[in-house]
Amino acid sequence: MKNFKITFLILFVFSSVMSFAQIDNRKLLQYYRVPGKQGLNVFETYKNDTVKFDGVKVRVGGDFALQFQGLSHENSIVGDPLVDLGSNFNLPTANLNLDVQLADGMRMHLRTYLSSRHHAEAYVKGGYLQIDKLDFIKEGFLSDFMEIATIRIGMDQINYGDAQFRRSDNAMAIYNPFVSNYIMDAFTTEPFLEVGVFPSDWIFVAGVTNGRLNQSPIKGDDGIVIYGKAGWDSQINNDLRLRLTGSMYSSSDKGTRDYIYGGDRAGGRYYQTLATVANGGSDFDPRFNPGFAYQTAFQINPFVKFKGLEFFGVFEFVNNGDDAVGGGFNQIGLEALYRFGAAEQWYLGGRYNNVSGERSDAAATNEISRLNLGGGWFMTNNVLMKLEYVNQEYSGDGFANTRYQDGKFNGVVLEAVISF
Repeated sequence: MKNFKITFLILFVFSSVMSFAQIDNRKLLQYYRVPGKQGLNVFETYKNDTVKFDGVKVRVGGDFALQFQGLSHENSIVGDPLVDLGSNFNLPTANLNLDVQLADGMRMHLRTYLSSRHHAEAYVKGGYLQIDKLDFIKEGFLSDFMEIATIRIGMDQINYGDAQFRRSDNAMAIYNPFVSNYIMDAFTTEPFLEVGVFPSDWIFVAGVTNGRLNQSPIKGDDGIVIYGKAGWDSQINNDLRLRLTGSMYSSSDKGTRDYIYGGDRAGGRYYQTLATVANGGSDFDPRFNPGFAYQTAFQINPFVKFKGLEFFGVFEFVNNGDDAVGGGFNQIGLEALYRFGAAEQWYLGGRYNNVSGERSDAAATNEISRLNLGGGWFMTNNVLMKLEYVNQEYSGDGFANTRYQDGKFNGVVLEAVISF
């Protein structure tokens, strides 16, 4: 806690000093998702940017998140009792964000986790270079194409699925209406090259990565991943917006590990659930990683917003790339919100999430279900308070003789979030 206070003070002083050199800095960055309420329901950054380039600009931002957790848990295992959960604060999390407008149509993003559940030290989460114009080659170079195209290069999260745009990224939890991410959380930070083309209301994305979270020049891991997205997103009228996308991810058998469902090094959100006295738990609970060495996955995401009503869905299918072993999992996520107030600063809603399947054709079934009910209040554009009830249950013979056997946790969690 002491280290977090020092980190907070340093970031506050640094951002205060930098603010003198940043005049309304949110208007100085091109093709940029604004942190806070103004960035809600932004997926890929828009191509209709009107910010004029006026030299190199640096934006320093931050994210802070703190939860008060009141959960209880139980299972049916005898001989290794669960830890006794109380009601108290979780470890606060914090991010430091640097966004730099390097040239007209060229922007860099870098995020550092200052405090996270899984690591005690600060470390770089990742970063990327986003190119929306090629004027650095020659003024007007391929300008007609770049009016609808975006190129991203870096070592950061890849554009697979739409759930990533609504998830909590360590302390950056202001876009997430609930406290935790989906059970099977598709998120990884890898070196990638990605091209997006957005003619009119259409969305086409293609990318490639080596499938590795930790990089090394040592020979022996020649894996490759290809991924893509296609969809349609249209503001039909002032009241109605419709979006539907489908994403694909496929990794080769040359890789040593595959991180698509295990790439978030910050840890899970509900702390110490189903942890035992003798053997503890995992920093990544209560998420679920199928653990396939290589795989093919598809995610379909419908999104509808009609006035204050909002629906977002996740329909995901992942198959083990090793056909001789088999196995696969299905995920369903259904999220409904109602935003209200003069500026839609309040919301109420619920989310149902279910994951089921087998790790191999010969393995028993695993099934996990979660229900979230809650709401939130944007006190300002950059400050959000959330309150939710959560109930998560484990079933299936695949969890037999583990701490998840007939496991269950439920209770109330309050989360405070600041992003700027």
